[in-house]
Amino acid sequence: MDIKAFKMDGLGNDFVIIDNRQEVTELSKEQIIKICDRNFIGCDQLILIEKDNTADAHLKFFNSDGGESGACGNGTRCVADLISKEKDNKTIILKTLSGNLKSEILGNNLVTTEIGNAKINWSEIPLSDELNTKNLNIKINDLNNIEHSGGTAINVGNPHIIFFVNKMEDFDIAKIGPKIENHKIFPEKCNVTIAQVINENLIKIKVWERGAGLTKACGTAACATAFAGKINGLTNNNTDIEFKTGKLSIFIDQKNSIHMKGPVSDIKEILIKL
Repeated sequence: MDIKAFKMDGLGNDFVIIDNRQEVTELSKEQIIKICDRNFIGCDQLILIEKDNTADAHLKFFNSDGGESGACGNGTRCVADLISKEKDNKTIILKTLSGNLKSEILGNNLVTTEIGNAKINWSEIPLSDELNTKNLNIKINDLNNIEHSGGTAINVGNPHIIFFVNKMEDFDIAKIGPKIENHKIFPEKCNVTIAQVINENLIKIKVWERGAGLTKACGTAACATAFAGKINGLTNNNTDIEFKTGKLSIFIDQKNSIHMKGPVSDIKEILIKL
């Protein structure tokens, strides 16, 4: 089976995008895992574009473990850029499991997407117990085996936990991530972020993504971290979230809706031979 697809990324957070609006490609979980495998095509997430009568398109996101994800910020920005070129329109509405997301194409490969309101109630994360989501008191250890307790839980279309630490480099996200992702308190698993506040307008982070593992950047993690920073009194409404590969700018408006701005790559056409 030959499948025409696109490859794009946002700050190195990369995607294989298959357009199912004209001709539908049915993929099994095993085929999704194969496409995402770095020894084959390789990507953090596979995105399917489908027809929708209420929006420019309907998006389905699949992590590299084959499981479906409710939201993908960088992926949404990439597809918005792709469809805007096709429709010659600077405003694109994309339907996702977490609602209709509006993106604005700013030019120079910059796209901003309104992710919407964060959920902070324990049942909306969801958690298995009724706990204070601002501080879950989950313990993680640094490289010197010193214990750190904390974790703010937020859902921005998918569940996240953010640990604010004094020095990000003291923590091994590859070791901590899978343990916390599969913690019994998260029945749907979670994305894990280690964050270091530089000042009220800048946070540096490292992310372990649910179902995908280590990732160079994660849009929803950036949104969740910025919101966690705000409710913990660490940052204000305009916060840059810095990854090793660059920054995403997060703005929280008066209605507490989260807007994410950042770069997208050029569009590369590929052929997948399954």
